[in-house]
Amino acid sequence: MLYGIAFLSVISLRAEASDTSEQISQVLYGEHFKVLENRKKWSRIRLGIDKYEGWIDNKQFVFCSEEEYKIILNKSPKLVTNLVDFINGEKQELIAVSQGAHLNALPFLKHTFDGNFSGVKQLKSKFVATALTYLNAPYQWGGKTPFGIDCSGFTQMVYILNGHVLKRDASLQAKQGEPLSFIEESEPGDLAFFDNSEGKITHVGIMMEDNYIIHASGKVRIDRIDHTGIFNTELRKHTHKLRVIKRIL
Repeated sequence: MLYGIAFLSVISLRAEASDTSEQISQVLYGEHFKVLENRKKWSRIRLGIDKYEGWIDNKQFVFCSEEEYKIILNKSPKLVTNLVDFINGEKQELIAVSQGAHLNALPFLKHTFDGNFSGVKQLKSKFVATALTYLNAPYQWGGKTPFGIDCSGFTQMVYILNGHVLKRDASLQAKQGEPLSFIEESEPGDLAFFDNSEGKITHVGIMMEDNYIIHASGKVRIDRIDHTGIFNTELRKHTHKLRVIKRIL
């Protein structure tokens, strides 16, 4: 088995081994992974933090040993908390990174960092404050940064930045935690899931106080939520049909 570490700020994780293939997620600086299949130009990987799989360009990561991989994997994640910051490269070159970049691999990459980071588990009461740092971030399919993020990437990053791991896709996140019977039972930081006409979970957001929700739809935004779903006051209509609210913590 081969192992790797991302050394660039943001790498596209693709559905197939091609630059034109769909971006299904992103690999942020310092993320570590198993290399399931290694080809001449592309590798299929499984991320260590959430086990998500896809293809990345071989030029955008470095191999590491199994021992190094396990050392990184077994440490509590340390993540950059500033929206934008800089890693000091091996040749004193600056690498711009975004909020959520992983720092546990710094010794193996021979890089240094002296900015702000999170490294301990936080209470759920902190989640909304973290979510608000992404407010107005543009929606991007597969995105995980303040410069482009999708609905499940948004919820995942908020949880991970507070020391708690969520799966990558909304449908996978919906399998975690315990369902609530009524919207009135929800607490800030709980997750609300929404489905389409076929009953498939297609959207997720983070509950706030007083029946508000913060979620990524066009941009990271705050809307009202009721028993029917999300109500967009600008459009004056419900935009997402509520399926279930779940308490992960």
